[in-house]
Amino acid sequence: MAKTPEMPKHRGFPPGLLGTQWQFTLRRANSRVTPLTAWPRQRTMDQTVALADIGFVQALWQYFGTTPFQRGNLDGERLCRLFGRELLPAERGFDPASYEGLLKLNEPLARKNFPQAFEEA
Repeated sequence: MAKTPEMPKHRGFPPGLLGTQWQFTLRRANSRVTPLTAWPRQRTMDQTVALADIGFVQALWQYFGTTPFQRGNLDGERLCRLFGRELLPAERGFDPASYEGLLKLNEPLARKNFPQAFEEA
């Protein structure tokens, strides 16, 4: 059995979008880390997908701002939906299949694509 890698946890980060099945964090590390790749965002009839993206960007902004952060226990699917656009590697030699890889929010593009995530509550 493959050794499970260490996974830094972001304590206090929202676990997901309340009232939906969409999660933002993982409970435990997996031996097969989901590699980060840019997934296309397609229109869907399920409005909770778009709400989850907005909520995730809002949580990233509130928790990290523009400071680089480790991937850690953040959900791979949510990260892939933003990766390469609103979420960028923050280091040279970025390993897309590592829980320790550093990422940063591309604030100008995130504000353009998800303006609701930056509105004051």
